[in-house]
Amino acid sequence: MKSFPLIGLFFVMAACHAQPAPKAIQTNTDNNTLLWEISGNGLLKPSYLFGTFHLLCVNDIHFSNALKSAVKNAQEVYMELDLDDPSTILSGMTLMNMNQGKQLKDLFSASDYSRVAVFFKDSLHTSLTMFQKMKPAFLEALLYPKMMPCKTISGVEEELLKLAKSENKEIQGLETMAFQSAVFDSIPYEEQAKELLNTIDSLDRYKLYFDTMINVYKHQQLNEIETMFSKTEFGMNDHQDVLLNNRNKNWVIQLKKIMLQEPVFIAVGAGHLVGEKGLLALLKKEGYTLRPLKND
Repeated sequence: MKSFPLIGLFFVMAACHAQPAPKAIQTNTDNNTLLWEISGNGLLKPSYLFGTFHLLCVNDIHFSNALKSAVKNAQEVYMELDLDDPSTILSGMTLMNMNQGKQLKDLFSASDYSRVAVFFKDSLHTSLTMFQKMKPAFLEALLYPKMMPCKTISGVEEELLKLAKSENKEIQGLETMAFQSAVFDSIPYEEQAKELLNTIDSLDRYKLYFDTMINVYKHQQLNEIETMFSKTEFGMNDHQDVLLNNRNKNWVIQLKKIMLQEPVFIAVGAGHLVGEKGLLALLKKEGYTLRPLKND
């Protein structure tokens, strides 16, 4: 799946009583797992890191007993955005628009704009007119359901939010909607428009890629996830620093302070976990011990 962090738009101390001991979770036999324990480096209790996928068929979203235990062991759940805050969604409706009055018609030639408009009318059964001000990268998200083999779609974050609420866990965000919107404002709208048109023209190829990415995610194959994110023919590889790497560094700075205060469960897009500049590598460099957890 392309590295679009926003698609995935929509995560009492008792003074006189000892807290129950965290439930132990079995170590995975290799590094192919989406669930990791973070310990050491001065932490009194471990925190947990989990890689999500922004859109899946709802029947493909299953949370293991290990993951449920990790959420239970944590004091709070941190996601990319605070999805439990109504203002996050409300602000997103405005922040999805382009700056300086830009419109989609400004980004395409007349013939290319016509092709995009026809696709939206014929394939998505909606008029492109109502999306004139929206950033093209957000519009591309509307194509994802066309690539999926089911009608009932959800996000791992959305289902995780329900789990966290059932455990009475407070949801926090590592970023604001304004920050994530600014990420896409830093990528030229013309490049986003070109990518949108490329996806429309190559929808069958993208569907195969998307199917493979879903399969890799479901089987928790971290090496394959890293490989797919590095494919130059998909996504905006020239902007990996702003889309992934810089954000990872900022999150680690925050998490170093947060995890010292309390154990937390961190859920971010799986693409943020992998690679030399991914969260797993960065946290290890900071001196933490990362233990792969069995997540069947």
